[in-house]
Amino acid sequence: MRLSRQRRMVLDLLWAEKSHLSARDIFEKLNNLGRNIGHTSVYQNLEALQTAGVIECLDRANGRLYGYRSDPHSHLTCSATGAIEDLDVILPQELLDQIERHTGFTIETYTLHLTGHRRALEKPGQVR
Repeated sequence: MRLSRQRRMVLDLLWAEKSHLSARDIFEKLNNLGRNIGHTSVYQNLEALQTAGVIECLDRANGRLYGYRSDPHSHLTCSATGAIEDLDVILPQELLDQIERHTGFTIETYTLHLTGHRRALEKPGQVR
């Protein structure tokens, strides 16, 4: 894949932000930084980068979000804010074996999507 000026701008922004952004967010952030890039160029370059496996694309009910990572990893979504955090989770082999027995599938790779919210900060000495 050729790394055009526009693709480099999109990648640099995703790497700097280290979060999951919509195409509109990317367009606005780049233009606010003084980069001159159009909506169509943002969408086309995101699609090309995602198709090439350079970035990730998460399909959500309210649209697609793009992230800087392309390696297999999991996500935790905050149910209160919608914020998404990347997680590197290794499941115990006995759980993977149990899933394989239950489903008849051989697991080659996996990602998890977890949803929850942050607990209130606990006071020192507080028992859970």
